[in-house]
Amino acid sequence: MITTRPGYPRWHTASAQGPRSLNADAVGAYAAAGGPGVVFALADGVGDDPAAARAARAAAAAAARTPVHKGPVEAVLAAQRAVREQAGGDAVLVVAMPAAHGGYRIAWVGDARAYSWDGTTLSRLTTDHTLAEYFRARHQPVTPRMEHVVTTSVRTTEADEIGTAETTSTGLLLTSDGIHKPLAGGGIRAVLAQPGAGAAELVEAALARGGSDNATAIYVEPLEADVTTVRFPVAA
Repeated sequence: MITTRPGYPRWHTASAQGPRSLNADAVGAYAAAGGPGVVFALADGVGDDPAAARAARAAAAAAARTPVHKGPVEAVLAAQRAVREQAGGDAVLVVAMPAAHGGYRIAWVGDARAYSWDGTTLSRLTTDHTLAEYFRARHQPVTPRMEHVVTTSVRTTEADEIGTAETTSTGLLLTSDGIHKPLAGGGIRAVLAQPGAGAAELVEAALARGGSDNATAIYVEPLEADVTTVRFPVAA
């Protein structure tokens, strides 16, 4: 899906079930009347079952509808309250809120990621909350299995465990691990560098690379992209 609205950035979202039995990823995007822009949220349900899918949908919706002045950490906590109202299910989550300087304020739990993209440079804004990253930061051996074990989640996190970051970039990418694990940074960069590429092309590339999970992306085009792709009619 590609969304355009006067006064707001052009953004794309795409998701695919992949080889899983259902799609437990979810996205949310909400622009409050009179607000400074769009709040974006991407949630990845923990597991491959209906409870995980419900948790992801509840988390993404609650996070995206959090007022911008409350900040992205409060958006994660709002998602937590929504998930805890359900009998079961959990998710990881990344939220991006418009910042006063024109970029975004980010908050996350688990291994959902945010990147900035200016049309040339891809910069990762988040650090995975996984067992692998925990031991890697302590210069300890890491096994492949540790990459898939998260140390924070929407249901379980404490407020001081929520990751935060900021970017001045207007170009933004949020991904579930079904995108960034098969593609890594180089693969993502190669896709976005192609003219007209966005969320759908990232999903297709991740599955073509052998992705074994749900694959979901939200891509907000950098404002500079509008300048180079829209022609202004000039009288002869």
